[in-house]
Amino acid sequence: LCVFRRKKTLRQDSAIIHDINLFLIRGFFWSVLFIGLVDVAIAFLRVEKILIMLASEKVISLLNKPMFVGAYIHVPIFIFSFLLAGVTRTLGFIWLALLIVLAELFIVITRFVFSYEQPFMADLVRYWYAALFLFASAFTLYDEGHVRVDIVYAGLPSKTKGFLNSVGCLLLGLSTSLTIIIIAFNGKYSIINKPVMSFEVSQTGTVGMFVKYQLALFLGIFGITMAVQFVSYLLESVADYRGYPGKRIVTQETAH
Repeated sequence: LCVFRRKKTLRQDSAIIHDINLFLIRGFFWSVLFIGLVDVAIAFLRVEKILIMLASEKVISLLNKPMFVGAYIHVPIFIFSFLLAGVTRTLGFIWLALLIVLAELFIVITRFVFSYEQPFMADLVRYWYAALFLFASAFTLYDEGHVRVDIVYAGLPSKTKGFLNSVGCLLLGLSTSLTIIIIAFNGKYSIINKPVMSFEVSQTGTVGMFVKYQLALFLGIFGITMAVQFVSYLLESVADYRGYPGKRIVTQETAH
């Protein structure tokens, strides 16, 4: 609704939409961080039979069921993550990238030094790696960090760039994002709805993490956050085309 308020400029509307997207991405970032740590810990206890010493047979049986882990462990963490996102102002993708490196390093050390490796270790790296690239894409668009093949574009005036970016947002960016969303969430047996509703896990079963259904959901999150960011980018590009003041300057360290 903020887009249609006449007291707001296009650049202000763009910034508001971008801030909304940042909140969504922050929430998803915190969720994959906490769920990854909690789920890999449960998987370790489950695989190494440590749960037998810590919990009753009923609790052990429940922790072996993806439906229980997803509904009563993952979902509360997911809700808490969005509450945390409301009071934090950092995306944390640099830290997530560092955690991926540390997790991979841990796998190398345990494999070649201690001859120990379990499927849940690779699951954690894959889980965080997918989140890093799919969740950070929208913020990378904001910083114009995606690779742009621009033999001519770089030398064009700001007004022409604004026009081209506006057309690109409509014909390429938003159309692609909406296509992903429509196909991904289209029907009960779609590529996202089916695994999410059943809390689908990988073929490794109880020796791996119970997060495969979330990997499917990541594709939908990617489409949604990119669509929102393209709307923000469209408004900013229209403002550039109309020559409105307050153009945001993107540093060369992030732009490509």
